[in-house]
Amino acid sequence: MVGLNPQITNLVIILGVMQVAKKIPFEDPMVLNACRVAYAASNIIILSIYLYIQSSINKKKDMTTLKYVEPAPMGSSEEGKLVTTTIHAYDIGQLKNLYRSQAMGVLMMGVMHLYFKYTNPLIIQSIIPLKGAFESNLAKIYLFGQPATGDLKRPFKQAAGFMQGLQSGPAQSDKKAVEAAERAGRGGAKEE
Repeated sequence: MVGLNPQITNLVIILGVMQVAKKIPFEDPMVLNACRVAYAASNIIILSIYLYIQSSINKKKDMTTLKYVEPAPMGSSEEGKLVTTTIHAYDIGQLKNLYRSQAMGVLMMGVMHLYFKYTNPLIIQSIIPLKGAFESNLAKIYLFGQPATGDLKRPFKQAAGFMQGLQSGPAQSDKKAVEAAERAGRGGAKEE
């Protein structure tokens, strides 16, 4: 499935795993515990990937200045805000978002499984977040050593999502947009 949109592959995986999950006897405590262990192992692997990326970011400590125009919040009449930061700070911020996203997924899965007694999502949530961790832009740069050019150029383009049409546009890092924001005096506070 190399070259396919990650959302399409996620959908194919979900549909396939749902069909397989129908045949799994979750009533058997051994099977249920094996699924729980697989889910926990998946999250430990994801945490390990993120910790490795964090150590790589801190080891490289790229202090190259990065300027971009952050889009205005949806529904706002104001223009985007100029952000001046470093690549190191930007990558750490992106990694914090990945940590937060994973923690929310674990929390939701905990509620669904422990409180509502759903078991099928254990299998799906053992695969999809792990796949997402390996497909993240930071993993491509720091884990797989791909150069930060094209789609991996900072600021990262937001992945085309389900609600893309409702969101504000991507961050602009072209010279014209940055200079226009500097002249307009929007933002400009350097983040460290």
